[in-house]
Amino acid sequence: MSLPFRPAALAAFVLAVCATPVLAADPAAPAAPAAPAAAPAALPSVVEAARAEERAVAERLKARLGGAPVSVRRMPFGLFEVAFDGEILYVDEKANYLISGRAFDLRTREDLTTPRREEMLRVDFHALPFERAVKTVRGAGTRQLVVFEDPNCPYCKRFEHDISTLEDVTIYTFLYPILSEDSYAKSRNVWCAQDRAGAWTHLMLEGRSPEAASDACKHPLEENIALGQKLHVTGTPTLIFTDGRRAPGAVPLDKVNKMIADASAATRAPASKN
Repeated sequence: MSLPFRPAALAAFVLAVCATPVLAADPAAPAAPAAPAAAPAALPSVVEAARAEERAVAERLKARLGGAPVSVRRMPFGLFEVAFDGEILYVDEKANYLISGRAFDLRTREDLTTPRREEMLRVDFHALPFERAVKTVRGAGTRQLVVFEDPNCPYCKRFEHDISTLEDVTIYTFLYPILSEDSYAKSRNVWCAQDRAGAWTHLMLEGRSPEAASDACKHPLEENIALGQKLHVTGTPTLIFTDGRRAPGAVPLDKVNKMIADASAATRAPASKN
């Protein structure tokens, strides 16, 4: 990250160097031993200046929006990237203007926004509360996948049809009833069924609703909704892979298989040494 040199710092350096008076030499006087050169006044590093600038932008945003951003960093095109509430946004130095959208480097055709957002939304897969999910095991179940779904979501039903032939996988379905009260009731009935995985499959593939749950049945639906909100799950289905990446929407089967394989390879790969 490079920043223009600050004129104020340059002025301070010049004053420090010019502060020692220079006296005329007496030719008759013996030569004095040369004194070691004084070190110039320390200058603030470019990195320190950049961090101070980013902190100032964060404080301005906090004052204007009432909440502190997760991170702020200067971008090469003059604006500051702000990670805020699950989104990547851009602001000017004074935090007067805010831009929502994707930024691209036209020289390289690189998307500068999407990778940063994916990194920010990456999930600690193995820290998820799997005991609150409907567990479906196919084959040996060695591969793993997490899905947040609403039983009334048409895209979820299409997704379930598409992955019905997915092999050697354990699917953890977090019931996420956000569409309607009926979604909540159906999710509760699925969770309270004797065979949760079977009840979920019959509901999504065949439209067969499970029996109504008793009032005594305890369920984790409120906790699941809170978890989804914490993870910024804003729509269903939302898929989460073992490397923490996510994918929204009814992802096709071939892409699901590839993303599962990529995630497994990433989690198996040894950490690189610096």
